[in-house]
Amino acid sequence: MTDDHRFELFSYWRTSATYRVRVALHAKGVKWRETNVDIDAGEQHGEAFRRVNPLGGIPALIDHAESQSHLPLTQSLAILEFLDEVYPHPPLLPADPHGRARVRSLAQMLAADTHPLITPRVRKYLAANAGFDADAWRAWQLQWFGTGLRAVEQRLAGEAGTGRFCHGDTPTIADICLASIFAVMRVFKIDVDDVPTCKRIVAECEQLEAFAAADPSRQAGAPQP
Repeated sequence: MTDDHRFELFSYWRTSATYRVRVALHAKGVKWRETNVDIDAGEQHGEAFRRVNPLGGIPALIDHAESQSHLPLTQSLAILEFLDEVYPHPPLLPADPHGRARVRSLAQMLAADTHPLITPRVRKYLAANAGFDADAWRAWQLQWFGTGLRAVEQRLAGEAGTGRFCHGDTPTIADICLASIFAVMRVFKIDVDDVPTCKRIVAECEQLEAFAAADPSRQAGAPQP
């Protein structure tokens, strides 16, 4: 089996977590095929996808290499580190332990502390059980996007490890996670003030083809202007 057909990515055009995996695949120069899971239509709750990921989360990645068991890989951060181990160049983590820990910490602030609060299943629960309408949901998004990004801003603006990117002058998993938050905020037409360092770094990322190619608006199924 060639690498052209090695990976199958279960995806949806606008998800922040899928964006992260697409950036890494592009950065590593890996080819893959995508299987669309329409989360707006609830396909993630169907029996077929629940066999791939019992939590119903997007994305999932299957490695179809002959030597593998074909078990799905889930959770975007785990997938990013898997890809970095299988395809070590260009690296997405620093070489030194302290640098790797810093990058992982920044990434988890975004992917584990911020993003999970604004996912469709949270919106569905709040609408069904807390009486949230569209205005209440937007206020919720502004609250938690803002809380997460301002905390990251404080670190990026104040820590010596920050360079052109979140850590030094080459993009890492932290940059992928930061850009993924901004990518999904654009989908929802949300902006957060007072995060100039975050915005500067995201602008640097989006000059790179791996990030530009992963933009939600460029994916199959995205609404056309």
